[in-house]
Amino acid sequence: MDSQQQTPPARARRPSGRDAKIAARTARSAAFVPYITRNIPYYEVLGEEGLALMEHNADTILEEIGLDFRDDPECLALWKAAGADVQGERIRFPRGMCRALVQRSAPREFTQYARNPARNVLIGGRRTVFAPAYGSPFVRNLDEGRRYARIEDFQNFVKLAYVATSLHHSGGTICEPVDLPVNKRHFDMVYAHMKYSDKPYMGSVTAPERAQDTVEMTRILFGDGYLDPATGKPRTCVISLINANSPLTWDATMLGALKTYARANQATIVTPFILAGAMSPVTVAGTVAQTLAESLAGMATAQLVNAGAPVVMGSFASSLSMQSGAPTFGTPEPALVLYVMAALARRLGVPFRSGGSLCASKIPDAQAAFESANTLIPTCLGGVNFVLHTAGWLEGGLAMGYEKFVLDADQAGMMHTLLAGVDLSENGQALDAIREVGPGKHFLGCAHTQANFQTAFYRSPLADNNSVEQWEAEGAKDSIARANTLWKKQLAEYEAPPLDPAVDEALLDYMNRRKASFPDSNV
Repeated sequence: MDSQQQTPPARARRPSGRDAKIAARTARSAAFVPYITRNIPYYEVLGEEGLALMEHNADTILEEIGLDFRDDPECLALWKAAGADVQGERIRFPRGMCRALVQRSAPREFTQYARNPARNVLIGGRRTVFAPAYGSPFVRNLDEGRRYARIEDFQNFVKLAYVATSLHHSGGTICEPVDLPVNKRHFDMVYAHMKYSDKPYMGSVTAPERAQDTVEMTRILFGDGYLDPATGKPRTCVISLINANSPLTWDATMLGALKTYARANQATIVTPFILAGAMSPVTVAGTVAQTLAESLAGMATAQLVNAGAPVVMGSFASSLSMQSGAPTFGTPEPALVLYVMAALARRLGVPFRSGGSLCASKIPDAQAAFESANTLIPTCLGGVNFVLHTAGWLEGGLAMGYEKFVLDADQAGMMHTLLAGVDLSENGQALDAIREVGPGKHFLGCAHTQANFQTAFYRSPLADNNSVEQWEAEGAKDSIARANTLWKKQLAEYEAPPLDPAVDEALLDYMNRRKASFPDSNV
């Protein structure tokens, strides 16, 4: 396509010693870890019999009902050649076919590379990666209220994600910059991730050619580090969200983006986006079976396009108010779907995406807090590998909140401590401290406390634990006011990670030439 023809040769990066220095400098930050490795068990709500029944029901859906693959003759031909029953745009899959394709070639875990090697993330297994919220057309803050998002907001949230030590990933469409043309804003969004952060990022999926632009810009950014020297194949440097059009439908836009990334060996998160009661049955078991069937069909398609392409099985299931029709969050049923889907992903042998800090509240109030907590805790207990929507989500995803972002990032920091589990080292057992203090005394001045007090407990940058007198003397600020102060301070103190000027120039040149090659459009 045009974007491939116009791409300049990849610029060689500076010697690897520079990357090593950047990685070492990043790793020296005591608060920074590139991802979480869990040391607590998984919480599961179904045993072997129940999980096997969900797999059987998903295969029944695939075999008897099938899925529509709309406006994509290539996919229809691929599946027909593979042995599926293709009638018009409806595909019915022989029982077990999709599962076999995924298990045969999809990796159980994979590395997504970052331009700073210290920030590479390992996705799958017992790891958890936190990424910001995604897709909001509006932003909200205490000073301005709710308004449409602009590219400046997008850049701000990339910067806030970069400085948040509890977030491992820069995310994707953190908010929609509506001040830019729809058909060109993807350039500026992807560039913002590359320019203002050195964490891994997500790509554009709103059209196949926009996905290809992401691939080409990524090739420029990584230079000769884009290809794996051992295999000659592209390293996985981008991960992108591919949503099914539930119920039981894949459309040409999402399939086109999926194929583009799969061919380039870039990762896709194959996720049915479901509001149960409208886009799936009202029951947990029915929603699970449909989610598994839709995700299996998408992941298997990626393997038909390029066997071995990294995929993540996704689940986004929210309940629906049967009175108003509005989506609800933080309720028990989606948590049960998450627990079951996480277990099914482990059985299938692929990484899993779900969860986050979801809420329906319009502002970061008590409702936002308890609904977000009721989503984030199952996310961590259930074993989600890639957590989209970790920070910033308000109003059912319609708004990104500045204050909500830093409040959520604080909670994500707490989850690091929870998932680390119990320290059973000699220091963790603390018998020397108990011997030193003995009966009837306190531990405040003992050697063990003095050696560990700085890192003994998670310390929130936002929670107020002072006396009421001190709180009142300092202005009696609530959590929203404190969060407002914090995000402004973080942006004021932000320092961009270094980017090779030659690479930056090449990225801008590519963007400018591509933008000039077609007119602005709002579709």
